[in-house]
Amino acid sequence: MHLGLDSSTQSLKGIIIDPANGTIVHQTSVNFAADLPDYPAAFSPSGDPLEKHADPRLWLAALDLLFTRMVESGAPLSQIKGIGGSGQQHGSVYLTGAADSVLANLDPGQSLVDQIAPVLSRATAPIWMDSSTGSQCAEIGAAVGARLQTDTGSPAIERFTGAQIRKFYQQDPNAYAATARIHLVSSFMASVLTGSHAPIDHGDGAGMNLLNLHTLQWDPEICAATAPGLLEKLPATASARSVAGTLSPYFVTKYGFTPETRVAVWTGDNPASLVGTGAIRPGLAVISLGTSDTFFAVLDPYRTDPDGCGHVFGNPAGGFMCLACFKNGSLARERIRDLTGVDWKFFDATAFEETQSGNGGRLALPWFEAEITPPVLVPGLRANFDFDAAPPAVRIRAVIEAQILSMRTHSRWIGDFDTIRVTGGASRSAGILQTLANVFQARVETIAVQDSAALGAAMIAAHAVSGHTFESLAAAFAPAVHTTAPDPSTAQAYAAALEAFLTLETEARN
Repeated sequence: MHLGLDSSTQSLKGIIIDPANGTIVHQTSVNFAADLPDYPAAFSPSGDPLEKHADPRLWLAALDLLFTRMVESGAPLSQIKGIGGSGQQHGSVYLTGAADSVLANLDPGQSLVDQIAPVLSRATAPIWMDSSTGSQCAEIGAAVGARLQTDTGSPAIERFTGAQIRKFYQQDPNAYAATARIHLVSSFMASVLTGSHAPIDHGDGAGMNLLNLHTLQWDPEICAATAPGLLEKLPATASARSVAGTLSPYFVTKYGFTPETRVAVWTGDNPASLVGTGAIRPGLAVISLGTSDTFFAVLDPYRTDPDGCGHVFGNPAGGFMCLACFKNGSLARERIRDLTGVDWKFFDATAFEETQSGNGGRLALPWFEAEITPPVLVPGLRANFDFDAAPPAVRIRAVIEAQILSMRTHSRWIGDFDTIRVTGGASRSAGILQTLANVFQARVETIAVQDSAALGAAMIAAHAVSGHTFESLAAAFAPAVHTTAPDPSTAQAYAAALEAFLTLETEARN
């Protein structure tokens, strides 16, 4: 059996799979807010609302608690052959040189928090929600130039780890100097499990603006432009298809794993989700309709988004993947539902039955929060018609079609898709699924996968440790359960709608 762990923003989840039988054997989770309220998962140490950090002790306490719950519930930990994992992308953990000895000599009689907290050179960990590093991004971008994007897969991004490291160096140079190793959340957790510094994989490492995706090594020039001596503080790089080491005796003694249990190199939550949803070939994209909407897919060959909105990461299954994040996802849909005063049945189905594909050209950009794709700093709804005077069904379709046309617009640099897999709460909406199929003129599939990052981590472990193919794992654990076919008669309407959308978006951003 193989265990997948996902250390996300709000929880730590564990899934045990049996690849030989294609079954999920066990699932356990720790909710940070409910179970570990003493360790904040997202807060601002300085009070700056743009700053978002976590307490790294949270992830250590969660690991002990998760395994305790697994033991108490009878999970077959002694049958685990391999462990894989994913972590929230971009978050970073800072350790002193004393961490080497502490990790190698963990005492099962003490907690992880008590032993590892003293070797943290930085008490807090900046996470992906942080956007306080605008000046650092400008400095790195100016020093490196255009190749920052072409070589690392993204322009300088506020939430990416490189800018966060530069800010730490500038604001607390003594603590930076005392830092011997800088980990991502993923590699930090893998290091705790193996008892030695684990490498950073190409998928998560690409979210740092430091990894050269042509060489798959840290870029010396970019590292030097980010902070002095940075290159020496970073772990090695490695593929997620490789093994980081065997499990530390701490976990063998305390929780009943076998000494032969091996730990795969951890990756980021988005790369793990790509594997967990079975999207392992070009032409198949995944759209996650969550608080923010994300669009990700395999990228072949390597290239970057000319508009700078999409990001390129390493793909745990080999090669590369791309991702675009749309901040105004389900929160915007909830806002429109409240504004129109309808229930979810009307929003998900009736609104689309009462209106026509293309909505007569009426579109509304629901930028209630500052948007990421495309970058929009001033929030507010933008429409090309009298939004408040229109019937609820028209307003709802105007927003949904604009959201989907935005996905289509900002994914065109990747290529065309014959299949789109949809996850998240809004994947239950028949109207949204059909609109997705029609706008992309592609088959839309829903899948039974929940916790796709944890499942993907387990699948990566099964591949790295036991040699199972990603194709067989995807067939067993991520089959399609429902398909929505596109209506070819709507293609012309959405071709016109796409042009109207491009005009509206251009005008709204200027």
